[in-house]
Amino acid sequence: MADAVAAEIMEVKAKTGVYGEIYQVLCKILEGSESGRVILRNIKGPVKKGMIIMLIEPEREAKEIRTR
Repeated sequence: MADAVAAEIMEVKAKTGVYGEIYQVLCKILEGSESGRVILRNIKGPVKKGMIIMLIEPEREAKEIRTR
């Protein structure tokens, strides 16, 4: 298993999940082979723009949530 890499949250896009506990965010990977790439991820818990998070699988990306 690879080590976690740091990523900075650039934008909080949407809330999802049954109770709105999952946030969909755009984050920029700061280190590793994927450095500089901006990806969409689902994150559980309180988040805000500018936070640094650790991603275990930086190559994994979420699908965008479509509104009805």
